[in-house]
Amino acid sequence: MTAGGGFKSGFISVVGRPNVGKSTLMNRLVGAKVAITSPKPQTTRTTIRGVRNGPGYQAVFVDTPGSQKPRDALRRRMQERVVESMKESDVLLFVLDASQPIGKGDTYIAQLISRAGTPTVAAVNKVDLLRDRSQLLPVLERVAELGEWEDVFPVSAVSGENTETMLDRLVSLLPEGPRYFPEGTVTDFPEAFILAEYIREKALNILREEVPHAIAVEVEEVERKGEVTVIYAIIHVERPTQRMIVLGKDGRTIKTIGTQARKEVERLLGTRIYLNLTVKVTPRWRRDEKFLERLGL
Repeated sequence: MTAGGGFKSGFISVVGRPNVGKSTLMNRLVGAKVAITSPKPQTTRTTIRGVRNGPGYQAVFVDTPGSQKPRDALRRRMQERVVESMKESDVLLFVLDASQPIGKGDTYIAQLISRAGTPTVAAVNKVDLLRDRSQLLPVLERVAELGEWEDVFPVSAVSGENTETMLDRLVSLLPEGPRYFPEGTVTDFPEAFILAEYIREKALNILREEVPHAIAVEVEEVERKGEVTVIYAIIHVERPTQRMIVLGKDGRTIKTIGTQARKEVERLLGTRIYLNLTVKVTPRWRRDEKFLERLGL
């Protein structure tokens, strides 16, 4: 670790209701893909850390699950992670969706932030989706009424609009401190976890209806064989009908998931990949505390 001496460092938790673009925004701020993204809400299930190193600073961004009232053990754990992250962070980044009305979910999170007492910057994301920029002013005014923010930024995680300016402001709020991770580190999560998340991302983007939320991915083994990395992974679902959907007619769906995931993982690891995917029915896994612990959720 490198001691202070004017060097700024700290943890910035990215919070907000589901589907406001938290993961996409964090990936933009980190400068690399560390969190999976999907149009499906509740994509992020645990806290994901991404590291941004710059001149005189190290900002550790923490992507949190979309904040919501818990309905099962999985969602309860997700909400606990959000609250814990708020308490442990040096700065909060509250993300809202400019293309949607400010709702009860945003108000609920603003109240959680108020109780945490942590310096917070509000990011009004998805401004690229507004047909008329005159729509933005009332949204910004409404966001300003939700709490005492250090700053409010209209941004686009997709185009990058205003994100670097916002990053400068976030860094200015960090305390002096050590370099928590070696320079060049992008994330501190284990390889098996990242691989499982990449596979789940492809499944989320291909599957429809209730199936994506019933999916969990577990990497059983990663084996290096010369120039090829062999990955054995299980896609868990809760019901036999869901298993049939994931497999698809003549195994076409699982093949598509595997092909897309393999290409992504090859870019991540820089090696040829053989991906062995199986689908297993694990009833009520979202309510199984031991199983969730095994998955690291």
